[in-house]
Amino acid sequence: MPELPEVETVVTVLKRRILGLTIQNIDIYYDKMMDEDTKTLLIGKTISDITRQGKYICFHLNPYVLISHLRMEGRYFFKDIDEPKLKHEHVVFTLSDGLSLRYHDTRKFGTFDLRHLSDYKVVPPLSQLADEPFQIDPKALYKTLKSKHKAIKTALLDQSIIAGIGNIYADEILFSTRINPHRMTSKLTQKDTTNVVNAAILILNQAILSGGTTIRTYVSELGVSGRFQLKLMVHQREGEHCYVCGGSIVREVINGRSSFYCKTCQKR
Repeated sequence: MPELPEVETVVTVLKRRILGLTIQNIDIYYDKMMDEDTKTLLIGKTISDITRQGKYICFHLNPYVLISHLRMEGRYFFKDIDEPKLKHEHVVFTLSDGLSLRYHDTRKFGTFDLRHLSDYKVVPPLSQLADEPFQIDPKALYKTLKSKHKAIKTALLDQSIIAGIGNIYADEILFSTRINPHRMTSKLTQKDTTNVVNAAILILNQAILSGGTTIRTYVSELGVSGRFQLKLMVHQREGEHCYVCGGSIVREVINGRSSFYCKTCQKR
């Protein structure tokens, strides 16, 4: 699933290519993703800005904001208008420069929500997001974590606790801080929490500079190659040697999610 750095990369490329263009038409091939009322409201609107909130992409089309979530396998592609539509291209935007922006989603899990520009951040889905590592107060996060009774790996994936982190970066953050992914949040210290926030900021920024991580089903769309997978310390490295201690990286399932870590560096 695309996480904060991957979504930030997509936003950067989208802004470079389609900012200032007008939506001339929208073809909807999967009506559970977008309805005709939304289509009607968006035709003729100009893309004035594209921003990111957590893992959401926000297309600013005054007086509306179209909020897009890629979920597991959503991708955007630029294509010529006359290029044949592929099976899994579910929403096709025709833009004023003759460009076709196509939303491709094999699993059909992606979502589009239309909100008013005046209050889009204070209503669902964005109102359900916590602060990102870049803005979050470590002391406030510590209080939140102390009140929970769940594994820290699970907590880092909870977007209502801290936004933008997914499975890949949660593993990398916990390895960087030498915290075992099974460790309960109620057992964390203030120092642990501060270290997690600092590591998250560092790792996410590095990943953004690298264009994100290209791994498994996620391929950096729009012609951008993610290179952060070359810097992964533990994620998807089951059975390989730890770069720090030489031990073996293990994979264990925590609350339904595969977690990769070093048992020596990250003792329980």
